[in-house]
Amino acid sequence: DVQLVESGGGSVEAGGSLRLSCVFTGYTYGRYCMGWFRDSPGKGREGVAAILIGSGETFYIDSVRGRFTLSRDSAKNILYLEMNMLEPEDTGMYYCGARRDGGRSSCTAMRDYPYWGQGTQVTVS
Repeated sequence: DVQLVESGGGSVEAGGSLRLSCVFTGYTYGRYCMGWFRDSPGKGREGVAAILIGSGETFYIDSVRGRFTLSRDSAKNILYLEMNMLEPEDTGMYYCGARRDGGRSSCTAMRDYPYWGQGTQVTVS
């Protein structure tokens, strides 16, 4: 079974940092991409960042570019989201998602990700 398990959320003050982790196992369908999403009050689910695993290319939405960084431990199938200079607007439940890599636009559109983790809460005050 495909599984994603997130961890690393917490409560921090504005300007602080957190590192989220996502362990991804069980996917055997070829190339794939992964993304981080967040659910915030009044905004719904928003795609935050994505990575094409085959090429390593990354994508970030404007509001987090320069503050958030994706990285991977390929040996352990772990995707990290390093979040710096956190703002109250970053508060939300963060989810890790995965999908087949159908090309750059399919991954960076931040839609149609069929595999999800359970989420980890990030609160910035």
